[in-house]
Amino acid sequence: MRTFLALAGTVTALTVAVAVPASADAGPVLTTGGVGGTAVAVGDTLTAPLAAGTSATLYSSATGTSGVTCKASQFTAQVTGNPAAPGSATESVTGHTFDSSTCTSNVTGVLGVNGITVDHLPYTASVSSDGTLSVAPASGSTIQTTVKLRTLLGSVTCVYQAPSLTGKADNADNSITFTNQQFSKVSGSSLCFASGYFTAKYAPVTDAGAPVFVN
Repeated sequence: MRTFLALAGTVTALTVAVAVPASADAGPVLTTGGVGGTAVAVGDTLTAPLAAGTSATLYSSATGTSGVTCKASQFTAQVTGNPAAPGSATESVTGHTFDSSTCTSNVTGVLGVNGITVDHLPYTASVSSDGTLSVAPASGSTIQTTVKLRTLLGSVTCVYQAPSLTGKADNADNSITFTNQQFSKVSGSSLCFASGYFTAKYAPVTDAGAPVFVN
């Protein structure tokens, strides 16, 4: 199944790990091999699956547990800029997918999840030296996720949108975490909750298999 982001998006996007000490001001923002390591080249592709033992969730409230849960998801992003640290590296989020066979729903009246798709890709992402990750759509567009649910009455399509997403990168496990990123329903039946709150942790973020660090 294809993707959140935003939602995951996901984003269903997207990029790397946490802030390093301010003293690490030599070299680029993104490196492999450790903090202050080898520069990630512009044009390189970064990928990350869900962190082991975690799930991506889209819940109907920030504190609830009702909604959709997926155990497999991945994002793909191409590095478009990697300036000297401290600073902000930029990326183009080109893919954010979810494996629908691992997705379930505990919403009353919903029997299962037929698919999740992250729309309007690519998104623009930036990760700063303090580990802040920002994801934005193209000008005039939105971050959008389409969720297809299986019900007793057939398939129901729910469309959710968000103006942007904010995450956090962490060098401890080369992860990116999105917590309760809010989406609003723009179309769908009463079985589609009015708001969706997306939470997911992606790790490790890698460049050709090498873990990526943020400086």
